[in-house]
Amino acid sequence: MLNMKPLLAGLALASLTHFASAADNPLSVHVLNLQDGLPSSEVVVTLEKQTGERWTLINSGTTDANGRIAALFPQNAKLENATYRVTFKTGKWFADHKQKTFFPEIPVIFTADGSVPHYHVPLLLSQYGYSTYRGN
Repeated sequence: MLNMKPLLAGLALASLTHFASAADNPLSVHVLNLQDGLPSSEVVVTLEKQTGERWTLINSGTTDANGRIAALFPQNAKLENATYRVTFKTGKWFADHKQKTFFPEIPVIFTADGSVPHYHVPLLLSQYGYSTYRGN
């Protein structure tokens, strides 16, 4: 009989490590497709910081199988009180799924004011509309 205890212990440790690093990160995103109610995996997302009139790219990532990027802010960097832009690259995602969309990109601009330790930016997406809010 196969002993599953070491395998299960390893998976549990990997999961805890993943959640610990995500919990330490001040920014996460989540994309859900409203047409089918499922997460949107493989959506490219960029993060920029505004300085004066300029936007500076500080990180990017791709949503996982659950439509999430649990740690979008660069590791070991401090989230400053500033204005940020998270841009969801939805045009490519829809094209990859052989669908048209009115929104090739969805930029979400927000101000981090230090009032909470973690900012979560969910995107509810369809071909011709979207919604977002400050999650937790």
